[in-house]
Amino acid sequence: MAETQRRPVPRNDGSELDTAMAFLSFSRQCVVKKTDGLTEEQLRRGLVESGTTLLGLVHHLALAERFWFGYHVAGRESDNPGDVGMQVPAGRSAGQVLADYDAAIAASDAAIRSVGDLGESVAIPVEGTFLSVRWVVAHMTSETARHAGHADILREQIDGTTGR
Repeated sequence: MAETQRRPVPRNDGSELDTAMAFLSFSRQCVVKKTDGLTEEQLRRGLVESGTTLLGLVHHLALAERFWFGYHVAGRESDNPGDVGMQVPAGRSAGQVLADYDAAIAASDAAIRSVGDLGESVAIPVEGTFLSVRWVVAHMTSETARHAGHADILREQIDGTTGR
């Protein structure tokens, strides 16, 4: 099957921050790309036993962005969602979920860039440990990339579209 959504891997290698942000951004874009051109019903369609949906993945990642970058990195108590599940709240449209993810990404990027040095400690400890912002960026990059892979499979099941 032909890959129809393939994106090139970033070649950024100018600094630690630039490289880290390029790969985080790439992973985020891969997730969002999987939603392109789909209907509300397709985005909400559960095709695996767990009930995971493309829209649920995006919702989960928006919450995770706020939790890790807003709460832990920036220290904003209001960004601790408690539950970072994949269940999209009733009444939230696909457009709202996607816009919320865009807003969460913008806020996350601002939080990361305000710190500047990835070696700095988070504002709020992670399970009692003041990990580095570098750790949070690496964690969210891997989390997002993992879910991009899930999104690849779901999208292929929906309409045969493949790629990263």
